[in-house]
Amino acid sequence: MHLIDICCGRSGDKGPNSNVGLVFYNEDIYNWAKDNLKPELLKKYFSTLVKGNIVRYELDNIYALNFVLYDSLGGGGSESLLNDAQGKTHAQTLLSMEIDFPEKLKDLINE
Repeated sequence: MHLIDICCGRSGDKGPNSNVGLVFYNEDIYNWAKDNLKPELLKKYFSTLVKGNIVRYELDNIYALNFVLYDSLGGGGSESLLNDAQGKTHAQTLLSMEIDFPEKLKDLINE
């Protein structure tokens, strides 16, 4: 299973940093995500991309997590030599991450 199976996402830039916002389909899936999608996991997943820290913000009222990926854009905007200087592909990259999602919650995906 992949992260895209339980949420949708969007990413963008702010200077040399990018952010990835994930919105989960319901409260139970969101609670699983809060327990399992830690900044350390994303730091490992984006190890070649993110040079700084990753900070997670929880938006409980909309079942969303927002991750700020510090120093992930090679300077950002016109300074960067990266193909994706605005981090627009970072959400899609994260959504392709394989996850170990519990069987007991899989029925909640299509609700």
